[in-house]
Amino acid sequence: MSVILETKNLTKNYGSARGLSDLSLTLEGGKIIGLLGSNGSGKTTLIKMIAGILQPTSGTITVNGLPISTETKKIVSYLPERTYLNSWMRISDILDYFEDFYADFDKANALRMLATLGVNETAKLRTLSKGTREKVQLVLVMSRKAKVYLLDEPIAGVDPVAREFILETILSNRAPDSTILISTHLIADVEKVLDRFVFIRDGQLLMMQDVEKVKESGKTVDELFREVYRCL
Repeated sequence: MSVILETKNLTKNYGSARGLSDLSLTLEGGKIIGLLGSNGSGKTTLIKMIAGILQPTSGTITVNGLPISTETKKIVSYLPERTYLNSWMRISDILDYFEDFYADFDKANALRMLATLGVNETAKLRTLSKGTREKVQLVLVMSRKAKVYLLDEPIAGVDPVAREFILETILSNRAPDSTILISTHLIADVEKVLDRFVFIRDGQLLMMQDVEKVKESGKTVDELFREVYRCL
């Protein structure tokens, strides 16, 4: 597979605090990759820069060989950690909004997934449970035919049943050549769907490896993560 995402010496400062520090990554297409680290490690900062929401202090990012721009936003589908949808909106209004805004949005696929959830498209977002709202947001993001999906803490704050649905939705709605970057600190819950992982701490790269290599060593990714963090 060709390189889909690359960062070189990426640094992001927030005043005197540093969100990312000289981070260099090369990620291949067609993989599900875990961006793994504790809260405050720089995961969200990195994802927001890939999405074009934050600008780096220094260093570069390319997606599919292109610098971050309106062109990369056309091929990147982003699920933020917090919702940006208005709670008064009906699901049908949100679907229309996505269809108007994103040329690659597959409304029929979104409707199919919502039907499996038992979500009525005439319902207002505020009438849904927190877990169902999380699922609806994921359905919207995964219904785009993007090259890169950025999922920031998609399973945080939902019950185990909802987590299973979310992970199954990710697996069943990805194109073979698309890349999914999942940010989470709940490693044990997500590692079964990962092809590769990136450990970061204090905005720095600790380790990057294929999940299969870890399994061959007789460890889980969660065990390795705890071991690596404990040694620091």
